[in-house]
Amino acid sequence: MEQIVLTKGSYIQISIDENQRIFARELVEHSLRHHHVANIWDKHNDKLSQTRMMRFTGSLGEVIFADCYHLPRPAKSFGATDGQDWGQDFLIKSEEHSFSVDIKSMKRRTGMLGSDYVLNIPSSQLHKPNSKTSHYFCISFHQCPTEGTVASLLGFIDKVALEKGEIGTLYKSGTKRIRSDGTSFTFYENTYEVLFRDIDPPVVTSHISRLPGFRICALQS
Repeated sequence: MEQIVLTKGSYIQISIDENQRIFARELVEHSLRHHHVANIWDKHNDKLSQTRMMRFTGSLGEVIFADCYHLPRPAKSFGATDGQDWGQDFLIKSEEHSFSVDIKSMKRRTGMLGSDYVLNIPSSQLHKPNSKTSHYFCISFHQCPTEGTVASLLGFIDKVALEKGEIGTLYKSGTKRIRSDGTSFTFYENTYEVLFRDIDPPVVTSHISRLPGFRICALQS
């Protein structure tokens, strides 16, 4: 299979179609009705009302990843505290290695992403006993006036490298952080921040390069 090798600091964008949006939305509604599990954010009242949107964002990310790499789409939508999938959204096997991938999705206002933007990973997830995760995969969604929903696929984060401190920074619970736009927030629990520039770019197959809206982008410095 022909592949495009991207350099560090590169990412790709693709357009999201209505079928993918509908599938993710129906998955969320089905799970809210039939899978009554606590969400990881339920203890924070300001986020409880966002359950549908937060689950939708996560589920849409899994659908996009599955479609990009010819994997089965997810069957359930969780934001659960106990991690029913044990941090394994997808298992990818090659002749030499197996990768257990946990998809991390977020919404942003723009697809022009900076090298100093970050992905936050709670310490409790990283160090969870019996976790199957070997890699995280970061996806960012934004709305475009002409293309609708666009996904930015930033790539992979090696969990072992994060555990060893080779990438990422650990911030203790209660730490106040300032965003690039000047607004602030406080971590509710110990959390690792991973800079976008430290994320390994995604593998670009010939299939992905033919997807609607495909383009290769560079992180803004």
